[in-house]
Amino acid sequence: MKKAIVFNKVNKSFGKLQVLKDIDFTIQEGEFFGLLGPNGAGKSTLINILAGLVKPCSGSIKVMGHDVIQDYQKARRLLGIVPQELVFDPFFNVREMLRFQAGYFGKGRENDDWVDEVIDSLDLQDKAYTNMRMLSGGMKRRALIAQALVHKPPVIVLDEPTAGVDVELRKRLWQFIKKLNQKGYTIVLTTHYLEEAEMLCNRVAMMDQGKIVALDKTRNLLKRFAVKNLNFRVNLKGKKIPASIQKFIQFKGHDSISFLIKEIGEVEFIISELKKTKINILDMELINSDLENVFLKLTGSKK
Repeated sequence: MKKAIVFNKVNKSFGKLQVLKDIDFTIQEGEFFGLLGPNGAGKSTLINILAGLVKPCSGSIKVMGHDVIQDYQKARRLLGIVPQELVFDPFFNVREMLRFQAGYFGKGRENDDWVDEVIDSLDLQDKAYTNMRMLSGGMKRRALIAQALVHKPPVIVLDEPTAGVDVELRKRLWQFIKKLNQKGYTIVLTTHYLEEAEMLCNRVAMMDQGKIVALDKTRNLLKRFAVKNLNFRVNLKGKKIPASIQKFIQFKGHDSISFLIKEIGEVEFIISELKKTKINILDMELINSDLENVFLKLTGSKK
């Protein structure tokens, strides 16, 4: 397989703060790759270096063989980046914005058919002649995805693309992105919605404090860090959770408790301790590993 993106020992510091530490991995052409990590892990800095907006202190990044610093123009033509922020030109309508964006990459009116296809695919037909500043947040997000695709880049980077987007729009966006991946586009996704990464990504890298702490196929990570999550719906009525089982608690709500367990003996122990305190167990569910459990185990942080 060809290499779509190569991160080669990338380091970045801002003053005394080192935000990236020897980032070194490769994304293959055609992959749907997830980049995960808590706030402050360094994901956005890495994306900004990839986009050519920030220079690394050392190391390099190549897109389809082209260095993002030394061969910026060729590397940038091969990238379509959807930023986390809703950044747009308020003076143009959607179609004008897309045609101007295509023009930056040397594509003129011969690209209009593709512009129309992108507009149709993202259900922007009714908004094609609407000024960007008049669009809702969800529509602006669609327009920014269209903008990233308009010059037909083989590598698409989505930085938190569904942040603040309603559930229905999120599903439609992912259907479209999955189709692009099936057509051969390389997709790189950063997200806080771990269920999205689990559903969509073939392979994931997890970052924490500027370092890659895990990198593998999604199914391998789930298997390697296999844990079970025991959810209880309980009636506390002012009763306290026994100190003996506090260490197992992953989440505590008003009337529910989630325990992280490794073996069946721990289940028996937790139940017996709850009964000793006369906490009434209303319901119980045992859930297999998911990426959130892997994430918590590796970083000690919530998403």
